[in-house]
Amino acid sequence: MLSLNVKNETSRLRAVVLGTAVSNGPTPDAKNAYDPKSLEHILAGTYPNERDMSDEMEAFRKVFEKYDVKVYRPQIIADENQIFTRDIAFVIDDVFIEAGILPERDKEFPAIQHVTDQIDPKKFVRILDKEKIHIEGGDVILWNDYIFIGTYKSNDYPQIKTARTNQAGIDFVKNLFPHKKILTFDLVKSWQDARDNALHLDCCFQPVGIDKAIIYKGGFRNEAEYLQLVDLFGMENLFHITRDEMYNMYSNVFSIAPDVVVSERNFTRLNDWLRANGFTVEEIPYAEISKQEGLLRCSTLPLIRD
Repeated sequence: MLSLNVKNETSRLRAVVLGTAVSNGPTPDAKNAYDPKSLEHILAGTYPNERDMSDEMEAFRKVFEKYDVKVYRPQIIADENQIFTRDIAFVIDDVFIEAGILPERDKEFPAIQHVTDQIDPKKFVRILDKEKIHIEGGDVILWNDYIFIGTYKSNDYPQIKTARTNQAGIDFVKNLFPHKKILTFDLVKSWQDARDNALHLDCCFQPVGIDKAIIYKGGFRNEAEYLQLVDLFGMENLFHITRDEMYNMYSNVFSIAPDVVVSERNFTRLNDWLRANGFTVEEIPYAEISKQEGLLRCSTLPLIRD
């Protein structure tokens, strides 16, 4: 049995599910794009190819190997995008939760059955009413006693394709973890411009280390909710990113330990700040995968942290 344990985003990682770009399928039609950044690259003819994305994911896997992290991979489904395992499930404390994702992506979850078979059934929670309950792992960020959840609160939620977590999803987590402090964040959504679309909370915010975080103020529809994070972390501990840096996924790095962060090699300003604050930065190429509006955190499903 897997002894699941994830209480925050930065404790020493021991086991993770890393997605795969193998047999990723052809470039989707524009009408089948999941997000505005993918759509932008589909229309421009710059959508990433399988070989480049597989090479990037292999670089990520090698970093995990360096730090002696047990890595699970999804079983390959032919012509299916299986890169972003963060969306399909998440672990809170010692509970594994199958997410309520877009119905078009339901095929992805069975590909990690070899992992879920190792989980105590009493610690495995499924969302059965996925038409009603929407929540994806990218919107769920753990910070010890806190659970931060990204959402979209306007009445037009059903029409907004980039809105992935609703109030029913938030209530689902609240009911499972009544002892946790849950803060919700109404995120900016746009189908017209990926620079104005926070697809998930981890696209505009993520803790690093013990007391620091990366944040994009413009990703929050409600300034008071952004200020809650300022109050929690302290302005001096926040690395504020720009609109273009948010678009390039600067906040979607991944922590292997409190002092080790995997980051995209082109994130010069961020990587310099991390090093100046005592972090070891493992730089890898991930710019092709970022064309699908996801990056390092999106590609991972942590199972065990110390």
